[in-house]
Amino acid sequence: MGVVEVLDPVQPTRAGGWKVDVSRGERNGRVSSEWFNRPDDERYLSLDDLWASVKGRSERSRSRVVQTADIRVEAARDSAERLHLVLPKAHEPVVPTHWAFGQLASIVGAPASYLRQLPAPLAGINLQYGLTNHRAEQVKTFETEDGRTELRAVTGPDYGRIHDFELVEAVQRIAGNGTSDTRWKVPGVLDWSTGVYNPDVEISRDTTTLYASDRDVFLFLVDDRNPIEAGKLADGSPDLYFRGFYCWNSEVGAKTLGMASFYLRAVCQNRNLWGVEDFQEIKIRHSKYAASRFAHEAAPALTRFANSSPQGFVNGIRAARQQVVARSDEDRADFLRKRGFSKAESGKIIEKVLMEEGRPPESIFDFVQGITRLARDKTQQDARLDMEGRAKKLLDRVG
Repeated sequence: MGVVEVLDPVQPTRAGGWKVDVSRGERNGRVSSEWFNRPDDERYLSLDDLWASVKGRSERSRSRVVQTADIRVEAARDSAERLHLVLPKAHEPVVPTHWAFGQLASIVGAPASYLRQLPAPLAGINLQYGLTNHRAEQVKTFETEDGRTELRAVTGPDYGRIHDFELVEAVQRIAGNGTSDTRWKVPGVLDWSTGVYNPDVEISRDTTTLYASDRDVFLFLVDDRNPIEAGKLADGSPDLYFRGFYCWNSEVGAKTLGMASFYLRAVCQNRNLWGVEDFQEIKIRHSKYAASRFAHEAAPALTRFANSSPQGFVNGIRAARQQVVARSDEDRADFLRKRGFSKAESGKIIEKVLMEEGRPPESIFDFVQGITRLARDKTQQDARLDMEGRAKKLLDRVG
């Protein structure tokens, strides 16, 4: 297993957690989507367990480049509905997974959904023809032993595989086991009735944010026992944030490798992220030099965020609060009109701030919060994302 390099002492949590204001900032539903769609066998309670699973799978796997014309397709002997592939110099046939079959069909230009509806012998004839006449001539296979040999991926010969365990190890170097042995851990839960975020929640299959399937891995961790104060709320109480990040990968080509870092105010039971600010994202395609980019770009970026001071973020929030850009109704309307908001939208933005703060918007931060709150009312995702993007761009220009 990868060596854990940073094991920060865990600070005691204030009893009951912290009061937060989730009406500010943005809502991010990426983690919630993962949480909702993962069956129990894809949920892990610690980084050690997750690492052991994906590492063991990797050790039982092999990758090689083969000539497509040398791949033989045959119907399974024990099932009239399944196909086997016989690869060059292989001791036994391999069974393509649902994902690998789709990749193979795509490579040879055949519609996978159509082939799956055909009897195995007929589908095999079509697939064999495509492989024999495939112009690219070579593919890279990824085979895994697990009681039988499965073909988990078929990609182009220059596919730059980053193994799932490599991403988990990069996270372990800063987060240990992800269960409170460092400051980075599986998140707690927001109590909607009180507005209090409690970081001390038992990790279970219902609450964990560590996932892996035969196609991918996804991890979400927070530093939620060390709140960051970035100014005051309207009632004079502290506006508290926590640091968080999530990352993902697919060693079989189902998605890119990526990671996102941000500040947030709370995580609810459904694993929606609330009050998100300063969202930053890195994506790496599995191209020829992907492994090198991961080692020299993505993994160090994650470590820098984990060990960095939040002072720059705090100063940015404070500067946005202090930068007054409108002192009259005319100034407010003019400020929003120059940024592409209609008269109706401008009125709603001003109204949102007035309702929440008890006064009309004056600073950059006021306008950003008003725009973000209006974005939540949008029913169409494109319109909501566009408005959230304009709010972020406005905040990015502070200073």
